[in-house]
Amino acid sequence: MSFTLAVCAEMVHTDLPILERVTRLHHAGFAVEIWDWSSKDAAQLVATGAQFTSMTGYLSGDLTTPDGSADLLRTAEESIPFAQAIGCPSLNLHGTGLGEGGLPDRPLEVVTGDMWLAAERTLTSIARLGERHGVTFVLENLNTEVDHPGTPFARAADTLALVRAVGSPHLKMNLDLYHAQIGEGNLVELIRRSAPYLGEVQVADVPGRCEPGSGEVNWPFVARALAETGYDGVVAMEAFASAGTDAALDRFRAAFTLT
Repeated sequence: MSFTLAVCAEMVHTDLPILERVTRLHHAGFAVEIWDWSSKDAAQLVATGAQFTSMTGYLSGDLTTPDGSADLLRTAEESIPFAQAIGCPSLNLHGTGLGEGGLPDRPLEVVTGDMWLAAERTLTSIARLGERHGVTFVLENLNTEVDHPGTPFARAADTLALVRAVGSPHLKMNLDLYHAQIGEGNLVELIRRSAPYLGEVQVADVPGRCEPGSGEVNWPFVARALAETGYDGVVAMEAFASAGTDAALDRFRAAFTLT
């Protein structure tokens, strides 16, 4: 069993234009992930020859308010033609829109029961949208302690609960193990609970959000535990390079190459 290894082009080779970053990652043997599609040219991305595994699947909106839900659905639908043009099968969502510095557009101190029900309804509509267009939306967990304070439905336990409640193959989890290590820990057990619902796994080490092997997590152990669940999908490095991109890519590949 092996994983499809991808790298987020937004966080490595940061001294280069985005198209050159994508090209370098492709030539290094990695699939590629991107964030905001609205500032990019689909034809130019396709011309790099890269395989794209994930992109941000909305421009604005939230899961709980009537206007925010409508905005999320509208901009998610607007994102689908771009995803189809670059052959990207997964469109990434968060508990609410993220603004400058990753801060939530609508920070919440308390998430009520009514908000949970509203989020389930919104995500059910998102799943139906994905079914109509043959794409899959993935709901990413975040951490509120360091990077995204005030984000609702941020924990992996939250995203798992919502994905399970919707119960559609067109809405899955993007299990970000960097965020989970900060907010929840117990990564192997979290992987086991989440395995039936995974659409993608993202990784970065803690502290610092750099490549696997730069921090406290035993990534080869995590990789074996992930494989033992039967998961053979995308593992994406959404991380900065601690000491040069090429070295960071080598460490990532080594951590998630099963022997």
